[in-house]
Amino acid sequence: MDPIRQLVQERPDFFANRPAHREEPVRINDFIWMSPGLSAAYMLVTDAGRIIINTGMGFEAPVHKRAFDSVCSGPTPYIVLTQGHVDHVGGVQLFREPETQLIAQANNGICQRDDERIRDVRTRQAYIWFRDAFEASAKLAAQHPGAITQDVPVPDVVFEDHYRIELGGLEIELYAVPGGETLDSCAIWLPQHRILFSGNMFGPLFPHFPNFNTIRGDKYRFVEPYLDSLRRVRALEPAMLLTGRFDPIIGSELIRQCLDRLEQAVDHVHRTTLEGMNAGKDIWTLMREVQLPEELYVGQGYGRVAWAVRTLWESYMGWFKAQATSELYPTQPAAIYGDLVELAGMAAVVARGRERLERGDPEAAELLAEAALAHEPRHHDALRLALDCHNALLERSGAGNFWETGWLRTRIGELQQQLKS
Repeated sequence: MDPIRQLVQERPDFFANRPAHREEPVRINDFIWMSPGLSAAYMLVTDAGRIIINTGMGFEAPVHKRAFDSVCSGPTPYIVLTQGHVDHVGGVQLFREPETQLIAQANNGICQRDDERIRDVRTRQAYIWFRDAFEASAKLAAQHPGAITQDVPVPDVVFEDHYRIELGGLEIELYAVPGGETLDSCAIWLPQHRILFSGNMFGPLFPHFPNFNTIRGDKYRFVEPYLDSLRRVRALEPAMLLTGRFDPIIGSELIRQCLDRLEQAVDHVHRTTLEGMNAGKDIWTLMREVQLPEELYVGQGYGRVAWAVRTLWESYMGWFKAQATSELYPTQPAAIYGDLVELAGMAAVVARGRERLERGDPEAAELLAEAALAHEPRHHDALRLALDCHNALLERSGAGNFWETGWLRTRIGELQQQLKS
């Protein structure tokens, strides 16, 4: 069996992730410990104290700290951040001691400010997928009053490209990898042990196609910096890869094969998309046509090839697709759905949607359901059609993609509730 396919199938999907909860950390080896969470926090223990890598969400920090303290309570000379997202920096203030140095890549402040600018809208949107995490945060905040703050942590040390530290005989090298989830992404390399902490530069699932767009809300990410960062990590030839979540990947040959495959898969999608664009194919055609050949298989549990194609098209060409004048104006097709349904008749539109669904086209059927519901939001048959479309799309996705299945399950629950009321 293809070792990469086997690795994808053996590892948990992102739905297995949960907020920090363990009383004791997971032992990786004789000096590395992990506290799982929405993003894992790590502790490196030396004779001169400990190094904390990422600190989780603010509401998770008390759990992480209690777990790590059960093994080594400090001192904590260094905290190192692999990126500026809140699931990495949220607990810094709880771990920070008077002599602690917080180290991050130089773009960390920019990334944190970007997050702050869209915090409210992104929180609302992220709730679709992370309802359990938000509910857990409220419970933990009540249990630890005063421990969780909204303060934005400011690094004591920032670096542009490469930085070295040493503690208790343990050598650590930090590398900028701006092709990760953020411009301040940082890989942490332990050269004496050939261990690399990649954070989320490859996303939360490995080896899966990267998420060049983020459904929950974030800036687009770009192919060429991703490939450059991948090559930088591969050149180190790690024997153990510790990602932002789940168990380590062990074995230099397996890791190299995974990185080779990811590079080839992303390069294939990039080149094929550009060829199609230059040949005059529209974005929607390319989303359907661009696929990975069997020999370039990687997981698509977080990022998806079709979404990458759309992101690539828009990254190169912008949002105007030159297909319709209406693209230029705020009044969009959904605004006149109700008018069209009124002209065609509600029963006819729902019936046509049912026909399309029965012919195996849930995407077109869902568009008809959306049009019908724009005209009459409480119409029972239209709601039932929409529910059946979502169930068909969920069944088609199988184990599926975290973002797609999370959205579909949320909408299924909402539609079921509307049908009951």
